[in-house]
Amino acid sequence: MQDLSVTLIQPELAWEQPADNRRQIEQTITGLEQTGDLVLLPEMFTTGFSMNALANAESPGDATEQWLLELARRYDCALSGSIAVNDDGSVYNRMLFATPVGISHYDKRHLFRMAGEHKRYRGGRERVVVAWRGWRILLQVCYDLRFPVFSRNRDDYDLALYVANWPAQRSQHWRQLLQARAIENQACVVGVNRIGRDANGLEYSGDSLAVAADGTLLRDMGNENGAAQVVLDGAALLAYRERFPCQLDADSFQLD
Repeated sequence: MQDLSVTLIQPELAWEQPADNRRQIEQTITGLEQTGDLVLLPEMFTTGFSMNALANAESPGDATEQWLLELARRYDCALSGSIAVNDDGSVYNRMLFATPVGISHYDKRHLFRMAGEHKRYRGGRERVVVAWRGWRILLQVCYDLRFPVFSRNRDDYDLALYVANWPAQRSQHWRQLLQARAIENQACVVGVNRIGRDANGLEYSGDSLAVAADGTLLRDMGNENGAAQVVLDGAALLAYRERFPCQLDADSFQLD
């Protein structure tokens, strides 16, 4: 199993300004010496965590998907993050995973009722694992982090990605839950958040993290604006699972 190089992009987002956000993110990516294998962007990286669902939603294959595909082909990498997508009359908080050959997606299952997200967006039902450069990758969005059953490793993924707009007032939860998901699932975890203040007055402290399968912090961005890179060690992951095979004693279950 080869290593996987991941770039975390932690920006301050312009409220409901997709073109501006794409432009600043592209400038950050362009300024990198290398993009690595995977570039991870926050939740709703084109608009911020807006409940103006219909006004902000793109159609499948629209400007942001085209932009992601163009970057994936230009830099020979994958890019992932979520946006609002209107698909057949329902708006989803959709996490896109773009590679040079196409786009996969995951629709956020757990909608954040404290902000009314469950009234504005439709929840997804399917758990999505994508394959990229020898790694099996679970796609997750923000509030999903609080529900460990949905992300329980069934020996079907090596890396879990969490993209978020997670407010600073609950940053301790974000940090500890990311580490918990890595430890309990014996998988690497990368979580990317935003910084700054949104139009609702919420502050975001970033705290984007990369975590090894044993819970070791590999990268902690704190409140910095921009990009950070980490290399996930594939051989070390496999060796750790073999040395401490607690997954063999995991409970079987069925998710409704």
